[in-house]
Amino acid sequence: MSDGQGGVSVVADASVQEAVDRLKRIHPKADPIARLPDVHPSRIPRHIAVIMDGNGRWAQERGFPRIFGHRNGAAAVRATIEECGRLGVEVLTLYSFSTENWRRPTDEVDALMAMAVLYMEGEREAMVAENMRFRLIGRTAELPEEVRNAVESLEAATASCTGPMLCIAMNYGSRQEIADACQKLAQRVAKGEIDADSIDPAMVESELYTAGIPDPDLLIRTAGERRLSNYLLWQLSYAELHVTEVLWPDFGIEHLHEAVRDYASRDRRFGALSADAGESTTS
Repeated sequence: MSDGQGGVSVVADASVQEAVDRLKRIHPKADPIARLPDVHPSRIPRHIAVIMDGNGRWAQERGFPRIFGHRNGAAAVRATIEECGRLGVEVLTLYSFSTENWRRPTDEVDALMAMAVLYMEGEREAMVAENMRFRLIGRTAELPEEVRNAVESLEAATASCTGPMLCIAMNYGSRQEIADACQKLAQRVAKGEIDADSIDPAMVESELYTAGIPDPDLLIRTAGERRLSNYLLWQLSYAELHVTEVLWPDFGIEHLHEAVRDYASRDRRFGALSADAGESTTS
């Protein structure tokens, strides 16, 4: 795979070009070899999920209100989206606002909602031009009307796009998501549409907010926190976890590359044996 200079040799390994061609079918501008020459393009994660932590801390360390950190974190969002496109990542899911975040001060919540509206309205034309689909996961009905309108408008504008997907988790909580899915299945059982004994993991997945979206391969959490915070608990069952001490507004392309390299170095077994393992493992 190596070209002798730390890069990937397309000539020496036909699988490299095959992987690149696959990535380009989703994102024609993807150029993973140029961006990460030391990572085989087949090892680029299909779906990256991010917990964008540290905005408030970043602002407070500089003597500014917490919302100043959120505004500066928007630059990291844009850079991450653009670089994921260059790498050929198919889905990027960002944890924007949890069901627990309503407990924050009203002025901070109001500012976050206003930022969400500005972002969705401001990015509509660019996302359509980039053939990027948008999807929001969470309890949309409980969001302010102006946010719901912006979500519906952006989802409708990008509905026919066939390229990569940007997924925003807003008013999202994984336990609530699973409970909502169970309620829907219970209603179907009550109506006689399905039998309770027929319920399996695939059926549960079909009722989750993320139905139709591949599970994340890689979870990135910034600001050094080592918890899942009620985020994609079902979907992250076999994801690789990467924690960085970098606060989200400081998260740049080099940190994304570091996370992808870390992911590419992992031996993902999904409960099976490693190629060179001599004994059973549960990881």
